[in-house]
Amino acid sequence: MFKRYLSSTSSRRFTSILEEKAFQVTTYSRPEDLCITRGKNAKLYDDVNGKEYIDFTAGIAVTALGHANPKVAEILHHQANKLIHSSNLYFTKECLDLSEKIVEKTKQFGGQHDASRVFLCNSGTEANEAALKFAKKHGIMKNPSKQGIVAFENSFHGRTMGALSVTWNSKYRTPFGDLVPHVSFLNLNDEMTKLQSYIETKKDEIAGLIVEPIQGEGGVFPVEVEKLTGLKKICQNNDVIVIHDEIQCGLGRSGKLWAHAYLPSEAHPDIFTSAKALGNGFPIAATIVNEKVNNALRVGDHGTTYGGNPLACSVSNYVLDTIADETFLKQVSKKSDILQKRLREIQAKYPNQIKTIRGKGLILGAEFVEPPTEVIKKARELGLLIITAGKSTVRFVPALTIEDELIEEGMDAFEKAIEAVYA
Repeated sequence: MFKRYLSSTSSRRFTSILEEKAFQVTTYSRPEDLCITRGKNAKLYDDVNGKEYIDFTAGIAVTALGHANPKVAEILHHQANKLIHSSNLYFTKECLDLSEKIVEKTKQFGGQHDASRVFLCNSGTEANEAALKFAKKHGIMKNPSKQGIVAFENSFHGRTMGALSVTWNSKYRTPFGDLVPHVSFLNLNDEMTKLQSYIETKKDEIAGLIVEPIQGEGGVFPVEVEKLTGLKKICQNNDVIVIHDEIQCGLGRSGKLWAHAYLPSEAHPDIFTSAKALGNGFPIAATIVNEKVNNALRVGDHGTTYGGNPLACSVSNYVLDTIADETFLKQVSKKSDILQKRLREIQAKYPNQIKTIRGKGLILGAEFVEPPTEVIKKARELGLLIITAGKSTVRFVPALTIEDELIEEGMDAFEKAIEAVYA
């Protein structure tokens, strides 16, 4: 397929892409002049069109250790020659090792202090589906009416029906009619007294509350420590399970191993979820629970065919060993300082275009006054890949291993793109 692209003229290359596009379901909007063929750390290459790009997207916060990481490739090759899959019917060493490692590293690096058990699956939306099921099971065991879920405005938790039901943006939900019932959306900007009043009034109907410590898709909004601490206290007092969705903001991206590690231990969630960076591009996800949640579960309550397969777990063991390291996490914070400094300098030059800079670590957002569609397009022309979050925010989620020089070079391109659009 790609050989045909590479050996043909430029016009035929585009024709080939457009012809083969006709075989794909029309759920994505993609630039038709871009076809990624390979990558290396924080750079992507389009050998079809002879272009290269600095990548500030990392596959939407996935390739934390960079594209084509040689150690990841080596591990995949080695494990594939041993065992790829054996189903959920039997233990494998890779799955057992990873589950233990997630629990132990989480506690060691200031995360969920009572982390106890791990359910392994394949994607972020699956991890959140499991979390919602576990919370509902816990609630229903207390009271058959206790099965509602509280979510928040600007949230994004996935595209499958359960995760979609707790995702805020109506453009994702409304085309599919009735979703999972008993879901209510609250506003994180509301006073604690208002949130408390709602949960206490509905305590016999609410099984769980799901929140992103840093809202990603919704616009890169870090939730205040005080708000998350207050929510956990309210939920604990009303026997409501707290779920933290760390699909995007977890695994070092915030500057700590988990974003909830910024919280005091009494504010830690009962369940948290991880995916994206967990496999550095190889599909794997995890739902981590405390013993209170695990005690509500029985054999057969949930399952997955591919989840926790040896191939995925072998990669994940390496990813976790690499990121759960104080020196590595300090480097993430250092790179964040470089990126934030440049963003604030650019904001100072364009105060009428950029409203605010938000985020932690290497999940940062620059909110524009108007949708930054043209800025993103121009940046791509200049060799920089960036994406949006929400309606008007540019999201910066590069590889955690990005070179300092590439951050500077990428920000030069970002500034030139703004200048070209608004000159």
